[in-house]
Amino acid sequence: MRKGLLQTLKFIAFLAIGIVLLWLAFRNVNFAKLTDLLKEADYSWLILSVLFGLFALVSRARRWVLLVNSLGFKSSTRNAFYALMTGYLANLALPRIGEITRCLALGKKEKIPVDQLIGTVVIERTIDFFSLLTIMMILIFTSGDQINQFLKESILIPVQQKIFSIFGNTCILWVVLFLVGVTSLYLIIRHKKRLRKIRFFSKFFDVAKGIISGLKTITKLKRKGEFILHTVFIWLNYALMTWVVVFSLESTSHLTFGNSIFILVIGGLAMSAPVPSGLGAFHYIVSRGLLFVNGIPIEDGLAYALLSHESQLIFIAIVGAISFFIIFRKEKIAFPPLVQPPNPA
Repeated sequence: MRKGLLQTLKFIAFLAIGIVLLWLAFRNVNFAKLTDLLKEADYSWLILSVLFGLFALVSRARRWVLLVNSLGFKSSTRNAFYALMTGYLANLALPRIGEITRCLALGKKEKIPVDQLIGTVVIERTIDFFSLLTIMMILIFTSGDQINQFLKESILIPVQQKIFSIFGNTCILWVVLFLVGVTSLYLIIRHKKRLRKIRFFSKFFDVAKGIISGLKTITKLKRKGEFILHTVFIWLNYALMTWVVVFSLESTSHLTFGNSIFILVIGGLAMSAPVPSGLGAFHYIVSRGLLFVNGIPIEDGLAYALLSHESQLIFIAIVGAISFFIIFRKEKIAFPPLVQPPNPA
């Protein structure tokens, strides 16, 4: 009961943050103009955007299977896709809970230890983080000063100031935290056998062992070329998914594929915010980014953000719900037909 209450409180807290961000994104906006823009939008481009999104998700499921195979287990791409979409559905409620949910779903379906699957997801997310970081660095060094200025003023500097406001402008706290962490790790390893007698630590060691085993999959990966190809394919489809939506609105139709890379970067950073599916954060940062860099009016930027974000959200909700039903449905048990006793002569 306490766990359920905690999850509910988390949901309310994250939802509240999202609502605040939505208010910030839509305050002082001409809603009549925004409504007209949405009415006049060409929604056929959203179908193409969703299609590119589907390609990326199928490729992501296949890439996950490559990591799972490195554990010594077998999984079909279909079941990995269903588990992945179930996880994305869970993320609509609580940020990042989907990572655990998809491991539970695939573990149940394919009889794979969940703790080892968590290790593969950690690898996936690490690779995605560095992929986005690499794209952002390329964007900073190759794009105009205006884009660089927006990234610095709206993302890098505020994050730096937030860290300093929380931890202070000194490294003493970091040193203390590091020493505490190292000391704790040393004591746990030193007294591992004794601690294993305690149920909590016994479970902790088992989970940690499974996660480490999952992390090692990257070194055992046999089809590295395919893994890299899927990673590139995923991000290419993300960029195309982002770009084609600009043609839905006349005011954004002149934006190039290069401009979509900028939207992809700032949108990706917004989606990592601790709110359900980037609620509010995506709309705020994308609309302000389009205004700052391309001079697109705030209403037009918000119209683009709504079309891009909500189309993918609806797609994930529908496919995620179907995937959840498929992967968690109870298997029907086939009973042998009853043998009728022979009629007495």
